[in-house]
Amino acid sequence: MRKPPVTPDPNRQAKLDAFDRLLTIMDELRENCPWDKKQTLESLRHLTIEETYELSDSIIEGNMAEIKKELGDLMLHNVFYARIASETQAFDIADVLHSICDKLVARHPHVYGDVVAENEEVVKANWEKLKLKQGNKSVLGGVPKSLPALVKAIRIQDKARGIGFDWEHKGQVWEKIEEEMREFKDEFNTLQDAEINKDRVTEEFGDLLFSLVNYARFINIDPEEALERTNKKFIQRFQYLEAESAKDGKKFGEMSLKEMDVYWEKAKKL
Repeated sequence: MRKPPVTPDPNRQAKLDAFDRLLTIMDELRENCPWDKKQTLESLRHLTIEETYELSDSIIEGNMAEIKKELGDLMLHNVFYARIASETQAFDIADVLHSICDKLVARHPHVYGDVVAENEEVVKANWEKLKLKQGNKSVLGGVPKSLPALVKAIRIQDKARGIGFDWEHKGQVWEKIEEEMREFKDEFNTLQDAEINKDRVTEEFGDLLFSLVNYARFINIDPEEALERTNKKFIQRFQYLEAESAKDGKKFGEMSLKEMDVYWEKAKKL
């Protein structure tokens, strides 16, 4: 196997020492702390999900100090899971690390073998093809069922693109958005409210969202990040509305939409 040259890392020993320190602390906590001794793979699961979302928040906010902190929390969780598994001889942290190393080498024949990959798209296509050769029954089989729907749509489209199932240019995707929008509107414009089929409308709205996610991908926008930024912006503006209207002695439920809109416009200018 060909091994590419690597730039020497002057801090490699310090990194290894830090990882060894974490492993030692994990062993000490597991054997001596009542809370840590009680944890199981299942009890840690929801905490890991929470930590992952906290990391996502810190990345969106561009807060490097928080990113470092949240990465540390997730690193602890990885070590914790491996320590628990080692107690039943299922696997340990060395098995975990060798497993991902073996997979990375196998999935990068353009680095560790003789395959040529000129760009990112070729690398992604090779990745998906290798997964199928290694036993995956479907290109989409690796998309977790429990992913939030928006993130799942992104991953589904990325994987389909990896084997060439995709539009050729963004203009085609925009035409699809317009088509889905017309179909969605038609469900309302041709029917009375009492006649609207909720299942059908929900399906059409889902098609519209899926096509919007597709277009975002074509113009290199992360739709999850875009929506989260809008969520945060709305929260900031709404909380400004709440605070400033309260200072003026006004109460929600007693204000007209026109009155609230005055504060909203001020928040937009900040």
